[in-house]
Amino acid sequence: MKSTARVVVIGGGIAGCSTLYHLTKEGWSDVVLVERNELTSGTTWHSAAQVTNFGMNQTMVGLKTHSINLYRELAANTEYPVGYHYGDGGIRLANTEAQMDGYRHFVSQAQGMGVEFEVIDAEECARRHPLISTDNLVGGLWDPHDGDIDPAQLCQALAFHARKAGAEVYRNTPVTGLTQHKDDSWTVHTEHGDIDCEIVVNACGYRVNEVGAMMGVEHPVASMEHQYFLTEDIPAIKEAGHRMPLLRCPISDYYSRQEKNGLLVGFYEQDCKTWGMDGIDPNFVNALCPDDLDRVMDVLEGAFARMPALQETGIRAIVNGPITYTIDGAPLVGPIPGKRNAFCIIGLRAGLGEGGGHGWMLAQQIVHGEACYDTWCIDPRRFTGHANVELTALKAIEDYQNEFRFHFPHENRPAGRFAKTTPLTPILQAEGAEFTPVNGWERADYFKPSPDFTETHGYRFTEVFDVVAAEVKSLQSGVGITEVNGFNRFEISGDGAQDWLDTMFCGNITRKAGRIGLGYMLNHHGLIKAEATIANLPDGRIWYGSAAASEFHDMDWLTAHAPEGITVKSLTNDMTIIVIAGPKSRDVLSKAARGDWSAAAFPWLSVRKASIGIAPAVVMSVSFSGELAYEIHVPNASLFAAWTALRAAGADHGMTLFGARAVESMRLEKGYRHWKADLITEFDPFESDLSRFVKMEKADFIGKEALQKRLDAPSGKTFATFKVASDIAPAQPGASIRANGKIIGTVTSADWGHRVNENLAMGFLDEGHSVVTIDILGAAVAAEVVSPARYDPKLELPRS
Repeated sequence: MKSTARVVVIGGGIAGCSTLYHLTKEGWSDVVLVERNELTSGTTWHSAAQVTNFGMNQTMVGLKTHSINLYRELAANTEYPVGYHYGDGGIRLANTEAQMDGYRHFVSQAQGMGVEFEVIDAEECARRHPLISTDNLVGGLWDPHDGDIDPAQLCQALAFHARKAGAEVYRNTPVTGLTQHKDDSWTVHTEHGDIDCEIVVNACGYRVNEVGAMMGVEHPVASMEHQYFLTEDIPAIKEAGHRMPLLRCPISDYYSRQEKNGLLVGFYEQDCKTWGMDGIDPNFVNALCPDDLDRVMDVLEGAFARMPALQETGIRAIVNGPITYTIDGAPLVGPIPGKRNAFCIIGLRAGLGEGGGHGWMLAQQIVHGEACYDTWCIDPRRFTGHANVELTALKAIEDYQNEFRFHFPHENRPAGRFAKTTPLTPILQAEGAEFTPVNGWERADYFKPSPDFTETHGYRFTEVFDVVAAEVKSLQSGVGITEVNGFNRFEISGDGAQDWLDTMFCGNITRKAGRIGLGYMLNHHGLIKAEATIANLPDGRIWYGSAAASEFHDMDWLTAHAPEGITVKSLTNDMTIIVIAGPKSRDVLSKAARGDWSAAAFPWLSVRKASIGIAPAVVMSVSFSGELAYEIHVPNASLFAAWTALRAAGADHGMTLFGARAVESMRLEKGYRHWKADLITEFDPFESDLSRFVKMEKADFIGKEALQKRLDAPSGKTFATFKVASDIAPAQPGASIRANGKIIGTVTSADWGHRVNENLAMGFLDEGHSVVTIDILGAAVAAEVVSPARYDPKLELPRS
């Protein structure tokens, strides 16, 4: 066995084999895979192995497309062929028009990635799958690429081709420990010796946290027992003359695919079970859980009703094995938070179907620092300190029970809620707040007009439309107040901190005490990495502020580049922001806090310390709403005192409450961006219409050389704001933008702008187009490119 390698991948299922294969494809041959038993001896061997092109966002569609193309290539390779039933087709059923609206959106989203789906009615579903009934059926989504693959052959083929390229695979080699050295390299200790390496990859399936513990981390991954059975031969399948399409049924919580001349039928029962929460038997290898068909009888009855042939068919085998889940159902692929040279590819509940794409993404990140797609939707750092295994188990149960029921816009399911709260959470709840989780924090989304108010979730404008309009109107004419918890906040200190920060941002960041500046950091490819505000407090402290979701991501990036003597300390979980906004907000602040808060004494983009009543605070004159506004940063211990003082000060001014949904509407009217929605690593700041934040004349900054090369060979893409001619529904992220019927771009954000009374969208498109259409609910809706600042374009209100 080798004693040194560039990369050691731990785990021999689809995740590990795909990573090893793709590392060699990226040109790294000094790579090793170690497996405690035989390849595919974990979850992979008993996988139902369905390979669909369906994904909840464009990145996932792209990963699955890569998997399909790779598997077709491997299947056609006579040197080591793989059994792959490609193109059987698949149907996702629907029994409501709201689900059909979702499918229409997914068709547009997939088309932007070059993939064709089809929305079909109930009769066409039955024509393409003659075993199903159309009772209580509205229609479905047809995936022509759907199929299934042999799991063992796939993994063995990936390992075979990786070995041919120079990789090595060591089976029956359990890892016993991991040691990281001062230079961030690793030693992987195994029962057969040590391997020194630069980089280690955790690809350990349901044993992920056994290896995680060796490096002092707990990954938010939990396992669920999952059952399927194989039927005897079904005459109608033998007589059909073609393979049966795959079926996924959110109505009865089951799926099926053809297996020989019968069916493989799998269940997502409501009475489901977690697995391995208290440890896993070391001898659980190529093993299954005990059969428990009684647990799925309610689901089975629904399957019988949808597919009557099952009632007359015998069962020849039952499989019950563990599959892994994360908090949001998407895997964790990328850097392990807080660790150097450590990556993971874990939580792949649909591992065989998408594992080819995930290994592709991870190999690119390891070799190049970034992948060709923005991978935030699968980045392990999208979950932070609240993400423990207990929370994951609750969300895994919920996801399992809703496996084929996708989330509607603004739908937040109840399991595992209130993971992060502040002293104001019960206060806002009593005021009628409907909450939305942001990186685990419960943030007020809107305020219900009555206790029994509920939203009917869907892709069209809902009952919340008028509620948000009222919140915005009250704020615009008077003053509103809200809590913004979880905002990412770091305190940066040390000699030369300002000089170092200057090299991190592509533009100039103010060094003046008492002033605030906005800037953008790039990766080494010259693409958008992060957006942050730098606040220079009068006492010399530097505060770095960014989106709540970026906490672990930004900390990793900053500490990886910080020179010796520079300290980056997180205050994210210690403080919360209260925002007051509107033309009367200065009056409220002046009443709640001593000092001169006039525009002359405290102009826009200023920061100072103050006391809000008796609560210590840092006040910033910044505005995400576009109104005169103040961010009041308060230690959590004093948060209730500050809130009480501000509410009292606002009583004479008719202060009202507003939530995150109102902020979303207002920021679109101003053309302000959201990180990882409108700001992603697939575009540079010039393509993102942020040239005013770039100073190419600076001596140096991260990504400058790469950015210059991109400037010399522009892509022809640009970012724009659109006015959409629809009062029925907003556009949705991922929707295609078209000109003359041809797809030229993709929507990134959209909502109704209540102050300008316009349906607005943002997105990237090919330059040179001003009149376009945007796909909404299956129709091409007219839209025009407009100036990004629809409201107060001269920024007069924040300066007033």
